[in-house]
Amino acid sequence: MELKFTRSTLAISALFFSTGVYAQSAYQDTTERFGKETFRTWSIGLNGGMLTHYTPFNGPTNGDFRTPEESWGYGGYIKKQILPGFGIQADFLAGKVRGYQSNLYPSPSQAQNNSRFDTRIEWSAAISGNFTVANLSLNRKHNVLSPYLTGGAGYMSYNAVTSGIASAQNEGYQRNWFIPVGAGFKFGLSKGINLDLGYTVGFMKTTRFDGVAGSTNDRFSYAHGGFEFALGKQKSSQLQNYSALAALREQSASESAELRAQIATAQANRLSDQQQYASDLGDSDGDGVANKFDKCPGTPANTTVDGAGCPLKTPAPVITQRVIVTEADRRVVNEAIKNLEFDLGKSTIKESSDATLNRVANLLTQKNFSLTLAGHTDNTGSSELNLRLSKDRAEAVKAYLVSQGANASRIEATGYGSTQPIASNKTAAGRQKNRRVEFSLL
Repeated sequence: MELKFTRSTLAISALFFSTGVYAQSAYQDTTERFGKETFRTWSIGLNGGMLTHYTPFNGPTNGDFRTPEESWGYGGYIKKQILPGFGIQADFLAGKVRGYQSNLYPSPSQAQNNSRFDTRIEWSAAISGNFTVANLSLNRKHNVLSPYLTGGAGYMSYNAVTSGIASAQNEGYQRNWFIPVGAGFKFGLSKGINLDLGYTVGFMKTTRFDGVAGSTNDRFSYAHGGFEFALGKQKSSQLQNYSALAALREQSASESAELRAQIATAQANRLSDQQQYASDLGDSDGDGVANKFDKCPGTPANTTVDGAGCPLKTPAPVITQRVIVTEADRRVVNEAIKNLEFDLGKSTIKESSDATLNRVANLLTQKNFSLTLAGHTDNTGSSELNLRLSKDRAEAVKAYLVSQGANASRIEATGYGSTQPIASNKTAAGRQKNRRVEFSLL
């Protein structure tokens, strides 16, 4: 029966342990300032030490036995840290508790010297709360020394064997409840390993833990030392050793230093911008154009520049040639005007006019004259038709002269229709005079 109970306890402990490892592995580390930080909250501990029936709560005369006899014990635990200052752990313990010189006999006496007890703890399991007392350091984010207190409830299987006591009865293995209360220190050896030194007192819920029915419930103590191993990612801190105040102070100091650096950089950039601004708006060559917009920096003093700061080009002098129109030139033009004829109602020049027009074209080519052609009609027909016809006839004369070598840019052709008559339109002779193209040499 005892073997089955032990196996069941071990199976439950293994399940508890594997669940913790899986939960811890799901965490993800973060290095973001003021961001969510993950910790190692699961750990296992192994320890060994001395078991004795003597405790601070009973002395040589107020217990069942006068003299303790220290013997080795060993144990371990699995712990889940809930908060930086509080965790829950499952403790396991085994070993022997021994003592001699029963207080049932007078002291000193031979009977007392021959009396003793030997209680073997086959197994014990307890659930305790672990209260970390001092992890509120203002300067160290990871505490090196962490005092703690523990308290909880447990159940154990034990066998008490007595000798030299007539009233004692050896009842074999028994099971009973007990209350473990303890204190200790943890020293951080590394980020994931702690040295654990502690002392625990077990208050039994029986008077026969030592095989003798006394007036009060029995007690035993366990002074132990061992190691605690944090589970999870190596980069994560142990929650029980972590001081949130120191971490906040460290992160605030880091952020303050970064902000000061950014302000210094901004001020330096601002000074650089001001210097650049002054350089851009300065006028190094004194030409009145800012450096930023000066396309021709370094122009000599007193140089006239354009809007881009480049020297203005001196325009080439314009040589004006005086044009002199002689009487012979006018006779050539007048003869061309007299001989100029068009088909009736059209702008087609008759061949009889070619000879005199050729002489005008030759005159324009040789002397580089400018010529103005003004076309006119009589009042026969509509004003719109007369205006278009006068313009077409002037353009026809211009086209002919250009075809004979005259410069087209020096000939201007305009049509006035019937608006500028030089004779009466009531007679045929008058209308004949009004149908004309006037030549003006310039």
